[in-house]
Order: sequence, then C-alpha cells, then structure tokens
Amino acid sequence: MHFLDQAKIFVRSGAGGPGAVSFRREKFIEYGGPDGGDGGKGGDVVFEAVAGLNTLIDFRYTQHFRAARGKGGAGSNRTGAGGGDLVIKVPVGTQILADDEERSPLADLTKVGQRVTFLKGGIGGRGNASYKTSTNRAPRQHQTGEPGEEMWVWLRLKLLADVGLVGLPNAGKSTLLNSVSNASARVGDYPFTTLRPQLGVVRHKGREFVLADIPGLIEGAAEGAGIGDRFLGHVERTRVLLHLVDGSSEDPVEGWRVVRGELDSYGAGLADKPEIIALTKADLLGDKPRAKVVKALELETGASIFPVSAPLEEGMEPLLDAIIERLGAPAAEEDAVEAQDQGHWSPL
Repeated sequence: MHFLDQAKIFVRSGAGGPGAVSFRREKFIEYGGPDGGDGGKGGDVVFEAVAGLNTLIDFRYTQHFRAARGKGGAGSNRTGAGGGDLVIKVPVGTQILADDEERSPLADLTKVGQRVTFLKGGIGGRGNASYKTSTNRAPRQHQTGEPGEEMWVWLRLKLLADVGLVGLPNAGKSTLLNSVSNASARVGDYPFTTLRPQLGVVRHKGREFVLADIPGLIEGAAEGAGIGDRFLGHVERTRVLLHLVDGSSEDPVEGWRVVRGELDSYGAGLADKPEIIALTKADLLGDKPRAKVVKALELETGASIFPVSAPLEEGMEPLLDAIIERLGAPAAEEDAVEAQDQGHWSPL
C-alpha cells in the first residue's frame, strides 16, 4: 500500500429539498386548503476516524465529496426525506486544515470512532401549507430550500506512536525498528532507504509500545529540505524521541547537533520531548574508539549513551529498558470509544 500523508479535497453538504405547492382535492370538497409539505434537510458531511487505515492514498484518486440533497415535499402535508449524511472515513491522527496560507487547523481526529460533523446540510424549504393565514387561504408561496455549505480543505496525517526514531540518513533507524518490532521496513547501506514513515509494535518485558521511524533528516529539514518538515510532523505526537547517532560517521557529535538543531527549528514542542540517545553500529568500532565516542557524546548531551548493534542485537536490552522507564507506567486501558458527534464546525 502506498503511503500518503496529506491530500486536498473538496467537500459539500447537501442542499435542502424544495417545499411543495399543493392543494387538498377530495370528493365533495370543492375548495380544499393548501397541503404542500416541507422539503427534507440536506445531508451533513461527517469525518470519522477508523481503525485499519494508515494512509490518505485513497484521497489522491477521489477528491470531491458531496452529501445528498433533501427530497422535495409533497401533497397531503408530506415532508420530503432528508438527504443521507456523507461519512468520510480517515485514519486516526488525521487533521483537517483550512485551504489558506496558514492551513489553520479546523479539526483533529485522534481516537478510533471519533466523529466530527464538519458541514451541516441545508434546511428544507417550506411548503405552501405553512403560509396559510386567515387572510391568505390559498397561498402559492414556497421555499426552494437552503443551499449546502462547501469548501476545499487539506487532510494531514500525523502518525500516533509512543516513541519516535530520529537521526541523520543511514543512521540505522530501519534496521533497529526491524530488530525490536514486528515491522519489515526496507533496509539498505545507503542514505534515504526509508522514503515513508513506518510503524512497529515493540513487546518487551510485558509491555507494548509503538515505535515510529521517519526518513532521515538533513540540515534544513525543519524548513522543508527533503520534505523534512512533513516527516517531523509524524513524531509530534510521540511521548519520547529515540535519537540514533551513527557511530561509524566521521563526527558523531556533529551529527547529533544537526538533528537537535532541526528539532529546535521545527518547534511544536519536539525539542522539549524526552530524548534517549543510542550510538548505532557500535560493532564497527573497537573498544577504545567506542568509549571515546560515547564519552564525547555524554559531555555534549549531558545524557547517558546506549551503544547498540541492531543486526547483532547487542545493547538492545538496556536500551529497551530505558525506553520503558522513560515512558512511565502504562496508561489505564480505556473502554472502547463510542462513535460520538463532536459538534459542528461551520466556515460561515
């Protein structure tokens, strides 16, 4: 399945149905009064977060969404049927943004079953029966029904995970993800092997957590270089950052500084998240060079450094222990989230 984390779509709610102009006609009743019914309400546009989706790729091929309009009223004071609501299913973690320069956030769907009525359908028009008065016994007025609301919006997916992997290209993020989780991310001995975010579930000592791997960051990522700003968005919601530093690089300390600089520039609280630092490819270093690099990183970061080798599964136990400790006690299991309407957002 192809991964797509943002898409632009057009949504329109249904128009209200027209009211009817009708008069009662029965045997032996020469002048029956007006009995035109009201039109039905137009359908709403509703977004719903569902399980089992992790991409917005379907919205690349279907970009226009229109709810059904209400049916017209009829004689005998019959109200027209309401138009069916249009429910647009999106992955958990999807944001709905305005189509403006700032892409202002309009809604954020972060739980399975969460629903938001985004655009309300138009009210049905009045039939002529509702215009009857003591002085106007045969009205022919009616309303056509209110139009629906419409707008272009952006959908942006931000993955939900407990721990986010960050680091320079070729730092060994995908290899580590495959080693500790159920993921099968593509691995290669060259930069930018990972071209899209990946998720994996890690099970360790009776605990489970979700680990997210994003493509490697380069200098200027926070400003969009290598579309790094989009990738960083996928670790905004994580509770802990696992920063991988390539032990085989020429200057591991400088590599750490580059990534930290991008986290600071991006904002959104990334620089303030708890950080665990792992020195990858430690098996490629001798004991003395490894100790030297670890000491230099400790002096620069003021944090404990975990030397690891994912292919050989060396150093993984202490690293996973530290992640679980940093995550803290598991949150209490919530009851299944019931689908509920979160209210109506209107652009008017």
